[in-house]
Amino acid sequence: MGRPDFLVVGAGVSGLTTAVYLAERGHAVHVLSERPPDRTTSAAAGASWGPYLVNEARELDWSRVTLKKLCALAETPGTGVRLISGTEVSEKAAPPEWVTQIDGYEPCTADELQRYQPLYGEDDGAAPALYRSGWHYTVPLLDMPAYLGYLVRRLRAAGGTFDFGRRVESFDEVRKEAGCLINCTGIGARELVPDKALYPTRGQLLVVSNPGIDRFFQDDGHGEDLTYIYPHGDRVVLGGCATDHDESYRPRQSTAERILERCIKIMPELSRAELIEHRVGLRPSREKVRLERAELDGVPLIHNYGHGAVGVSLSWGCAEAVADLIN
Repeated sequence: MGRPDFLVVGAGVSGLTTAVYLAERGHAVHVLSERPPDRTTSAAAGASWGPYLVNEARELDWSRVTLKKLCALAETPGTGVRLISGTEVSEKAAPPEWVTQIDGYEPCTADELQRYQPLYGEDDGAAPALYRSGWHYTVPLLDMPAYLGYLVRRLRAAGGTFDFGRRVESFDEVRKEAGCLINCTGIGARELVPDKALYPTRGQLLVVSNPGIDRFFQDDGHGEDLTYIYPHGDRVVLGGCATDHDESYRPRQSTAERILERCIKIMPELSRAELIEHRVGLRPSREKVRLERAELDGVPLIHNYGHGAVGVSLSWGCAEAVADLIN
């Protein structure tokens, strides 16, 4: 292959989505990553669509673009994306405005909310949570290993190429390898840019056998703890946690036990589930997403990182915004 138009550094959901978007518009795209997609933080995600902790108008716009794309993908077998109905509860008095616009939105009754109290208690080392609002709706759920594999196949079909296993120490070393560089390195951007505003938020989840669950459950968190139950066919993903400035990839048994205990409170049939695997990832957290154009000795360098827990939810909108910056 000759010199590509674009070199995308990073093979998580942001990097692959951006690469697919550009390749399908006729550009020569090469993806470079130290880790293959199935070993990135994206592969360790739950994951459901939802623009949580999003405050900027442009980020909400990116999430709407992504929702439309994911809903379309849910109609195609083999993408890893499905539209699933479920329940979310919150300690806030009312749901975010975007929630009320989602298909199937219906507020929980007082009796339904009472069922989840207290999901967290003093035995967790925190005051009991009080869920003040809740709702039912239908959103895309993503089986992330399957979805990342789908993006790789789609990129390959569009003529994209890959180099997994190569570590980039600086953008200067790859400056001459493409007409434009795109930084989708997630937490790696902390050293590579470098960006001191970026920090890791550790997440841990369990994958278990599915005892017959076909609806999801999630809450908006309580301290560092999250509770979610995402069915994916014969497996269920259970989570989770969000621990800032924690860089350990080693699964913690105590965390796994608390996750399982909370999830069984919500769906007792999970007590029959068999453990398949633990997953741990480091979310690339930042006060706001960095999506902007810079230059490196005359070569365009587009930054697309810092998505925290909403990388999936913003992915297609951010890919579109990257293309706009290039234009």
